Amino acid sequence: MTNSQIPEDDSLTFLSHLIELRDRLLRIVLLIAIVFGVLALVSNDLYAMLAKPLLVYMPKGTGMIATQVTSSFFVPMKLALVASVFISMPYILYHLWAFVAPALYAHEKRLVLPLLIGSITLFYCGVLFAYFVVFPLMFEFFTTTAPEGVEMMTDISSYLDFVLTIFFAFGIAFEVPIATILLVWMGIITPDSLADKRPYIVVAIFIVGAILTPPDIVSQTLLSVPMWILFEAGLLFSRAIVKRKEHEAGDLAESESLDETLDRYENDEKSVSNK
Repeated sequence: MTNSQIPEDDSLTFLSHLIELRDRLLRIVLLIAIVFGVLALVSNDLYAMLAKPLLVYMPKGTGMIATQVTSSFFVPMKLALVASVFISMPYILYHLWAFVAPALYAHEKRLVLPLLIGSITLFYCGVLFAYFVVFPLMFEFFTTTAPEGVEMMTDISSYLDFVLTIFFAFGIAFEVPIATILLVWMGIITPDSLADKRPYIVVAIFIVGAILTPPDIVSQTLLSVPMWILFEAGLLFSRAIVKRKEHEAGDLAESESLDETLDRYENDEKSVSNK
């Protein structure tokens, strides 16, 4: 093979990767479009379900309002689009995994795939926890603390932005075990070091909970406490990963020692036979 052929082969390989990436992105966009088309037909019902945790605690005779002329149409459509991406996330992550998997080693595949599945599962759990646990407590608190003479009538666009922010905050917060495991797996920090820094980490968790949630102690606690528990779970799993790596390293060293012994034995036999 000449030197002039090498860049050509590299360019062909790079082009094939781009074509594969384009095909996978087109499939992702197509699925999102299909799901969006279905959800758009029931976008108003979808928004009603999203608004239910607030409407339950609002005073009788009150409701939500639309302050913009187009809000009643575009806000449910925006929710349908976000929901279509949310529903399609496993398919999106599958194609991302299928694209990068050939470049990974076998031991990396054994770890990355479970982490990928775990991360999307934890994100869904965070969103469900916010909807079924946090929202009822949060909205009950907000509706009962309104000043006398003030009627609570929330704008539908503001409510959607608020809810999506909380969903994202809790979804990301539930990724704490994945982040902990990745930090330990990459060798950036050790489980023992994390355990020693536990008091500082707990304080940081409550600070993050205060930043990501509205300024009330209920929602802050409901975010911070699960993050703390998930951190402890990630620390536990990271210890198991370290033990497994040490065990595999010991087996590898033992195998290499055995190979060296066999090679030495074979060399000795050859020297004896030559004599």
